[in-house]
Amino acid sequence: MLVDTDVLIWHLRGYAQATRQLDALAQLQLSAVSYLGMRNKAELLAVKQMMQRRQATILPMTEAITQQAIALMEALTLSYGLQMGDALIASTALVHQMPILTGNVKHFSAIPGAAC
Repeated sequence: MLVDTDVLIWHLRGYAQATRQLDALAQLQLSAVSYLGMRNKAELLAVKQMMQRRQATILPMTEAITQQAIALMEALTLSYGLQMGDALIASTALVHQMPILTGNVKHFSAIPGAAC
C-alpha cells in the first residue's frame, strides 16, 4: 500500500485513526514525492524517525512514473484540476500496482486504475 502525504501528516499531528491505519500495514511505502513534500524541518525529521521505526520504503521517481504522470496531467489537469503531486503519487501507485492509502479519495477519483 502506498501511503499518501495527508495520512503521514495526520499521523504526525497525533490523529489516532491515521496511526491505526499505518499500524495495520504490513509494510509502509511512500512515494518520494510524499517524503519530499514535508513543509519544514520538524516535519521532515519526524517523518524520518517514523520511517526508521516502521522500516518504511521510499519509492523513487522513475522514467515510467514520470511518463505516467505526464499522461495523467495532460488528460486531467484542465478537466479535473489534477495537481502535480497527486499525479506523481498516483503514477507511483499505478506503476507499482498498489492501492493508495489516503484521506482525500476525491484527489484520485478521476484517475483510471488508481485504487484507494
